[in-house]
Amino acid sequence: MPQTLLKPVSPLARTRPAEREPSKGFGTNKATRTSSDRAKTQAKGGRKRNPALSKADWGPLGKHPDLDAIVARQRLHLPRCGRITAPDVTRAWKLAAAEHHPDRGGQHDTMQLVNGARDLLLGRGVKG
Repeated sequence: MPQTLLKPVSPLARTRPAEREPSKGFGTNKATRTSSDRAKTQAKGGRKRNPALSKADWGPLGKHPDLDAIVARQRLHLPRCGRITAPDVTRAWKLAAAEHHPDRGGQHDTMQLVNGARDLLLGRGVKG
C-alpha cells in the first residue's frame, strides 16, 4: 500500500512542540526545572544566605560601624568603613602610641584618646 502525505511538511516547521531538556548553565529557567533538579541544587549549595547584614557587621570591627567606632577608627588612622581585624587595630594603636606617647613628646590627653579608641574597637569596655 503506498503511503501518501496529506500535506507536505516543511523541514523548517515542526508539527509538535519540541520537548525541552533542562539546561545546565547560567541561564536556567526556574519554571522548566524539575523537582529533582531543585533538590540537587539545594543539596549542593545548602541553604541560601540572608542578604541582610549580620550583627557582626554592625559592630566596631564590622562593615558598618556606629559613630563612636568611626571616630575611633579616625584616631587610629584606620579606614572609616569596611571590616578590620583585631591585629589591624593593635598595629594601628602601636603606631599612634609611638607618635603621641607623653614620654616621646606627645600630649597626655591625646594618648588617652588613642587608648580609648583602641579599647572601643577591641571591645574592652569599662566595667562598672
